[in-house]
Amino acid sequence: MNTRSLSFRLVAWYAGLLTVVFVVLGALTVLFLQHYLEANLFDIQARRARQIADTLLAAAPRAGAAALGQEVELLYSPEANDRLIRITRADGHIVYASGSPKDRSFDPAQVPPPPLTRDGKFNRKETLPDGALLVAAQTHTGSDHSRYIVEVGVSNARTEATLRQVLIMLGIGLPITVCVAVAGGFVLVRRSLRPVEQIARKAEDITQHNLSERLPVVQTGDELERLSISINHMIARLEDSFQSSKQFVADASHELRTPLTVLRGELEGLAQDTQLKPQTRETLGSMLEEVDRLAEIVEGLLALSRLDAGEANSEWVRFDLAELVATTADQMSLLAEDKNITVVCESTSGVNVEGDRARMKQVVVNLLDNAIKYTPIGGRVRLNIETEDGCAVLDVADDGIGIPQDALPHVFKRFYRVDGSRSRDQGGAGLGLSIVKSICAAHGAQVEVASVPGKGSRFRVRQLLVNNTPVHAHS
Repeated sequence: MNTRSLSFRLVAWYAGLLTVVFVVLGALTVLFLQHYLEANLFDIQARRARQIADTLLAAAPRAGAAALGQEVELLYSPEANDRLIRITRADGHIVYASGSPKDRSFDPAQVPPPPLTRDGKFNRKETLPDGALLVAAQTHTGSDHSRYIVEVGVSNARTEATLRQVLIMLGIGLPITVCVAVAGGFVLVRRSLRPVEQIARKAEDITQHNLSERLPVVQTGDELERLSISINHMIARLEDSFQSSKQFVADASHELRTPLTVLRGELEGLAQDTQLKPQTRETLGSMLEEVDRLAEIVEGLLALSRLDAGEANSEWVRFDLAELVATTADQMSLLAEDKNITVVCESTSGVNVEGDRARMKQVVVNLLDNAIKYTPIGGRVRLNIETEDGCAVLDVADDGIGIPQDALPHVFKRFYRVDGSRSRDQGGAGLGLSIVKSICAAHGAQVEVASVPGKGSRFRVRQLLVNNTPVHAHS
């Protein structure tokens, strides 16, 4: 998973924020519930304390402490109801104190005495070894002007048990809720970013050969729709610019052919004049070489402009690529013999492909010419055509001067020349490999290069087969 992607960051932020919100809400819920339950218990015990003070303590001076205790036991049964009831005089004397509750949730003897100086009603929470005790107290002044403090307490164990159950439910429910919410958020983010992925994939498919295509426009009325429209307008402007550039190159190349032909003819006619000085004749020879070089550039540009215009797609036929490679290698063997270079062609029959036979022959010619040109005298050039994974694969390898690693990504660019070792003395205008790349692109083929300086280069062309007819090797 890409942790730097927009979708991951959005989901992570959403999950973190949601988790924090749920945790805070859960904590507030527990605190509120605890406060509510304890307040409710305090209120119930306070009403009982007030009731005891108003009804029983009024007759306490006349009835006596023993009778008061009996009345409390009879009316409230503190031990059976798991409560603490304690009546204390202002001087600290305990008039009545209930015994241990039936559930043994607290020990009455461990409950600290009430604050004797406080008046009215007041509540306190006592922490005992067996748990917390909620005590509500009510002061009362009897008919004999004696001041009493009535305490009614109850264990907080049930409240704590309820809170534990709530915490367990929150501990189980919150992660599930967060996971479900995050999963929903992830799906929502993915759906929201899906148009962006579609636009990105479409943008990757658009090249100079299919600038007429446009990105999908998502009808959302937001920034994404405006972005798609703006990019489509930019592509339209680029298409117009490319078309103008291609048209200019095609027109210029076509128009330059005639004057170059005339110029070559005039120079050749002058060179035949027997009265010319040797120095002038040498100058004319140099001029003719440059005219030939310029004509080669013009022809290359014209070929590229025709390829850009889709000429290679107009005359497609089915042919045997292996037979084409072998024939072309035989035709160029004389060029290799001039440099004492051995050309070895290993091919298999029945490697059938579809395309423009003349253009694919131009691919073989350019690659083989390039290999022979940069292979030293006495070197070796190997051609191999075979089938691999449903594709026809052409390998052209040499043991020449090689190509530097930093130049490999640029060798198929137009007019690109590697360095001084590939000098103008060896010919070439830097268009041969560009033409190979354009022809391969027009045929849906791929061309790759690998090279080690000083050890040679290897060009590899892959094109889909028409079928997978069994083949038999020959050389």
